[in-house]
Amino acid sequence: MSRPIEDYGFIGNMLSCALVARDGSMDWLCLPRFDGDACFSALLGTPENGRWLIAPEGEVRATTRRYRPGTTILETRFETDEGAVTLIDFMPLADDEEHVDVVRLVRGERGRVRMRMELVLRFDYGGVVPWIRRADFGLRAVAGPDALEVRTPVALEGRAMRTVASFDVGEGATVPFGLTWHPSHRPAERDWDPEKRLAETEAWWCEWSGHCRFDRDEAHPWRDAVTRSLVTLKALTFRPTGGIIAAATTSLPEAIGGARNWDYRYCWIRDATLTLYALLTSGYRDSAGAWRHWLLRAAAGHPRQLQIMYDLSGERRLTEVELPWLDGYGGSKPVRVGNAAYGQLQIDVYGELMDALHVARKFNLEPSRASWQFQKALLDELEGKWRQPDEGIWEVRGGRRNFTHSRLMAWVAFDRGVKAVEDQGLDGPAARWRKVRDAIRADILENGWSEKRGSFVQAYGGEALDASLLLIPSVGFLPPDDPRVVGTVEAIRKDLVEDGFVLRYRPEHAKDGLEGGEGTFLVCSFWLADALAMMGRLEEAEELFERLLAVRNDLGLLAEEYDPRAKRQLGNFPQAFSHVGLVNTANNLISAHGPARQRAERATPAEQRPAAAG
Repeated sequence: MSRPIEDYGFIGNMLSCALVARDGSMDWLCLPRFDGDACFSALLGTPENGRWLIAPEGEVRATTRRYRPGTTILETRFETDEGAVTLIDFMPLADDEEHVDVVRLVRGERGRVRMRMELVLRFDYGGVVPWIRRADFGLRAVAGPDALEVRTPVALEGRAMRTVASFDVGEGATVPFGLTWHPSHRPAERDWDPEKRLAETEAWWCEWSGHCRFDRDEAHPWRDAVTRSLVTLKALTFRPTGGIIAAATTSLPEAIGGARNWDYRYCWIRDATLTLYALLTSGYRDSAGAWRHWLLRAAAGHPRQLQIMYDLSGERRLTEVELPWLDGYGGSKPVRVGNAAYGQLQIDVYGELMDALHVARKFNLEPSRASWQFQKALLDELEGKWRQPDEGIWEVRGGRRNFTHSRLMAWVAFDRGVKAVEDQGLDGPAARWRKVRDAIRADILENGWSEKRGSFVQAYGGEALDASLLLIPSVGFLPPDDPRVVGTVEAIRKDLVEDGFVLRYRPEHAKDGLEGGEGTFLVCSFWLADALAMMGRLEEAEELFERLLAVRNDLGLLAEEYDPRAKRQLGNFPQAFSHVGLVNTANNLISAHGPARQRAERATPAEQRPAAAG
């Protein structure tokens, strides 16, 4: 059985990343980019598919781990009968995306500990065995376009298609290991001074995380959780372009043994608005600005060709293929690389993009006339498209429908266009957009509301519920005390909450074209907390927020989903949207004007409030 997802720590340098298990095994490493070919794939297969283990040879009595505060530097301390050692894992910062390093330092803390190292190098997700040669610094491995150098003073030995070593570490001593990837046609050009690079990496991350503006009280009990989430978001950012990937992994399942296994190493426009809020309200204008610039570059082109997702550089073709030689996490097949959802029609993406750029203007990020011209073209395209059925926010593969959330975000798109003209003085046909906005509003109120349910529903003509409906008050469509909002929140709490956490929908009711179930969706639980906070039910909102904090792993990391019965995290890891939800909900709860209420205040109250529900 695969290790629990929460067993892993996450390290990264905004060029690539790795996952390190509690026992010192690095089971996932994608080089040269987050979505590049994997060098270590034991996470989705077996050790023979690539991993790097450094651990004591004998019995380990206790293992503790932590991040150095405000950084992505992971420390794992092993206690044995002979002594104690700390394994320090980090990825040094670099500007050259064609040279990416991983450094592992074994530091003696007490006594003398016998250690072992096992390295299984495989390129192309475990499918390619490289040619390995000895070198005076360690070894060199090459396979086609990829090359790796492993540097260490420890004697290395080849054994059964693996590289192994045994060594002793005494108190006060440090044994270094370094792995450098580069294109095989280029030489390795890196400064090998691990202690210097450790100090530089720690200083940079401490300086960055020190700018966190969450609450003035340094001792606030939520501050560490918020800071860890922000550091994780920064580490999931591709530094050359500013794109933020949804997660570091592919094909970690939404149910163990199931087929809901997707590649999340791409950038979703859907995440844009809430990610901007998380960064801007926390004091990170530069990071938010880089994300905004990525959005504009990626989405540039004819509005008809707008996609829901792009790769780190804005590439559009994300062809989905299956890797049959990998067993999958916990036997969950297929293992997928690429994501076919990039070709889906999702009307909500127009609203998400318009909303994100509205947020950028609201926070006085660098204005762009070209950006506004593009947004006007988007609204022209959406004006003739908003009535079309689509695949919806959850990217169903069971056919297009008229999803209420999709119509909601179409309303947001025209609402933000109107506000740009009326409140910010930009040029545009506000009267025409207002007419379209009103037509969408009437359409939602007539077709998205169920008298039988006393709630808004997932899709027109159905009775299934959907957690995305929790966003109705936060986008400003209706006020939080509207009876229809209250009814929707209560219906979702009754039908979609399992053991205190929120499902995004019930697959058996949604006809999403996929087999099997899934866990509760963590960001949806944060949305419920936001809705409760906006309704003034702060005690309930805080109780739910504390419950969500409690399911983070010991390093403060969250996956996409959670199984409350098995008490296990599920889905790709770490998940950016889960951490965005944590940051925004924390801000909502400590401020009467947190991100959710700020977002809602963009709509005109007089236009929102009906006389009565129904």
